[in-house]
Amino acid sequence: MDTTHSTAACNKCKQCGRILTKDEIGLHKKLYNRGATSYFCIDCSSQYLEVPVPLLQKKIEEFKAMGCTLFL
Repeated sequence: MDTTHSTAACNKCKQCGRILTKDEIGLHKKLYNRGATSYFCIDCSSQYLEVPVPLLQKKIEEFKAMGCTLFL
């Protein structure tokens, strides 16, 4: 059995190791790559993109309101 992409490992930020929320995984897929298997938390995304965390939180809400299926 291949354990390279175990569920536990995929639910942690690939940079800081923090446990991720569904919204953080959806945001990563929306912003970087829909087929991603490892993800940034919102804080690491904020640092990487050089934007404030509240802006990313606002974008999550906008994506949800638009009906984006990555946030279900």
